[in-house]
Amino acid sequence: MNSFTINQINDLLEGTIIGHTDQIIEGPEQMEKAKKNHITFIGNAKYANLWKSSSASVAIVSENLDVEQIENKALIKVKNADLAMAKILEIFAPRLPEFSSDIHPTAIIDESAQIGAGCKIGAGCYVGKRVTLGDNVTLYPNVTILDDSSIGKNTTIWSGAVIRERTKMGTDCIIHNNVSIGADGFGFRPDFSGNLVKIPQIGNVEIGNHVEIGANSTIDRGKFSATVIGDGCKIDNLVQIGHNSVMGRYCIMAGHSGLAGSVTLGDGVIIGGSASIKDHVTLHSGVTVGAGSGVISDVPAGKTVLGYPASESREMLKQWVALRKLAKK
Repeated sequence: MNSFTINQINDLLEGTIIGHTDQIIEGPEQMEKAKKNHITFIGNAKYANLWKSSSASVAIVSENLDVEQIENKALIKVKNADLAMAKILEIFAPRLPEFSSDIHPTAIIDESAQIGAGCKIGAGCYVGKRVTLGDNVTLYPNVTILDDSSIGKNTTIWSGAVIRERTKMGTDCIIHNNVSIGADGFGFRPDFSGNLVKIPQIGNVEIGNHVEIGANSTIDRGKFSATVIGDGCKIDNLVQIGHNSVMGRYCIMAGHSGLAGSVTLGDGVIIGGSASIKDHVTLHSGVTVGAGSGVISDVPAGKTVLGYPASESREMLKQWVALRKLAKK
């Protein structure tokens, strides 16, 4: 197990130490559960009062917060405690699962596939015809990558993920367990007899660099061209992205949220948990959608919307207050 002195931790964070402790730090923990050998975090004023009763020896604190100094305990003041926490978690992170061999003998790799230097391919993986894996790609056991797909360098794909044919994925991506990328879009039309006719989906999925997709999420391929996920997007577990949707750069989608077909997101859009976006709607750059909301029309840049159907946040809050007053009459 890794362990560090407070000075070693502060060298990493480039913060300011207030107080002193000789305690060696052996891990991070939330304040209520922390022991003497733990470091904890205070990123919000509502947690500052918990510091006095916490057993942790060190707390990382955002510099704009006023937190009491306690004897034999120390604070490290930083610009942003959440960003500092990311660095601390990284140095204490346990090792990832190890491969006994770079390419497991049970993996099936088509002879036409191109495998970059330093790739690791686990047991039971399937790599199809004309697939290209960049350098240092890691496929954990039972990953499937179908024909004519390409995976950029330094990408990690966890067990159970299925990457359908013709998918294009950039560098430094993380694809978590049981993700489905490139399945058929949901396209059906009734014929004159009332039967549902399947509309072929002949496009693909294109994913940028530094994208992370959470477990059990699904991204459907385009009907005509591509479903596009821009650079730096972060997608939570159990998210659905419909065919021909286009996400700009650095968008965030929380769990259980979904995009219907042909939705367009600008850069930096944030979609809260369980929110749903109607087909052919555009959310311009910087939009925030509150959790559980249903968006049925375009939203201008920088706006925050709430509710079902979603409206501008201040207007929706006024409606909720008015309804509450009505209910009391």
